[in-house]
Amino acid sequence: MLPASLASKQIHGLPATAFYISDFISEEEEERILQRVKAAPKPRWKQLSHRRLQTWPSGLLHDKLLDAPLPSWLVEPVITRLLSIPVHLPTKGANKDDQCENIFFNSPHQRPNHVLINEYPPGVGIMPHKDGSAYHPVVCTVSLGASLCLNIYKNDDSGALHPEPVARILQEPRSLLIITDTIYTDYLHGIADVEQDVDLLPSTVANWDLLRSKDLFASGQNSRQTRVSLTYRDVIKVSKLGNRLGLFKRP
Repeated sequence: MLPASLASKQIHGLPATAFYISDFISEEEEERILQRVKAAPKPRWKQLSHRRLQTWPSGLLHDKLLDAPLPSWLVEPVITRLLSIPVHLPTKGANKDDQCENIFFNSPHQRPNHVLINEYPPGVGIMPHKDGSAYHPVVCTVSLGASLCLNIYKNDDSGALHPEPVARILQEPRSLLIITDTIYTDYLHGIADVEQDVDLLPSTVANWDLLRSKDLFASGQNSRQTRVSLTYRDVIKVSKLGNRLGLFKRP
């Protein structure tokens, strides 16, 4: 069941705003999406040194997205649910029009228009990074298949990256993580290249109280398996060229 508001799922103890919903999609929905990811044509995959990814509906060109619709399997159920959850519960006497201001209410297109699909085999992560100014500062990630820790980093006063994360967020299968505010703009996030996440405790995992399956991590460890992530964002600049040339068709 979806929460009445994102506020009830806020991760406290972080330097800024993030939300975590452990059961955002069902097991059946997870399996259907994974099947569609695996069935994508080979040219859809971009092979990196240790992992691969898909970009929908296309990559960015000079920080612009060519205007094209996302495939239906990336819209339902994820985007529909994202847009249905208000950030805060409406106050008494509020106008009906103000009662469902979702996380994309203030974004340029008021909904995600871009999805990055990453496949992380065990032992493979991603260097600490920022998502950049091409996107509205909200990133929503749905995790599929397996759990892993996302590390949050901060540069020190000299501008160098501090080697130790300031926080860790454990992402379970079928969960939704939303990062916004200064965690998006001022902090970096990354995934360690490890086969096992260790030292998993209420004191070291920022979203521990929001986890669905705390018992699975009672040993303080999580052995990595292949995880697929769906990262939803709103690209600020969109070019209509793609539509005019008929470059994209809905799969």
